Amino acid sequence: MESRLLLVDDDEVFGAVMARALARRGFMVNWAREGAQALQLARQHHPTHAVLDLRLLEGESGLDLIEPLREINPSIRIVVLTGYASIATAIDAIKLGAAYYLPKPVDADAIVRAFGHAPGGGETAVPVTEAEPLSVRRLEWEHIQRVLAEHGGNISAAARSLNMHRRTLQRKLGKRAVNR
Repeated sequence: MESRLLLVDDDEVFGAVMARALARRGFMVNWAREGAQALQLARQHHPTHAVLDLRLLEGESGLDLIEPLREINPSIRIVVLTGYASIATAIDAIKLGAAYYLPKPVDADAIVRAFGHAPGGGETAVPVTEAEPLSVRRLEWEHIQRVLAEHGGNISAAARSLNMHRRTLQRKLGKRAVNR
């Protein structure tokens, strides 16, 4: 059976490079830049694999595509990519049925390896090696993301829970995720 892959990413350069790289690894790739286009392609081609960017244009989330894709093909293997990695979103992705969650930058070989993981199989959602412990800044970022998710994205409630001024929290959230 051929492997049909749906790539959903709004970044023109990344999408083009990744589509070519995954095609060289044996996948028949369809690339969408937004959610509606992705679901249309999925209905037409019934992908066996999907690579979803977490944040798409105009506030769309790749997480919102997981359930509809699983309705189209219950055995689809889904990997979620993000430039804004956090434990909270990794947990959400895995709970929704993604096989794996990878922080960007990522290469095609890592994506192909990630397809081999069982959904909810207990693997680490965001790979961290023991040789590279998380920095204090990264741990703070992860904690803030978890608390924000617990409060449904409400910045004021999260700030109160963190015993932090709302503007300070907004400033921290406005920065890119801290790398390890």
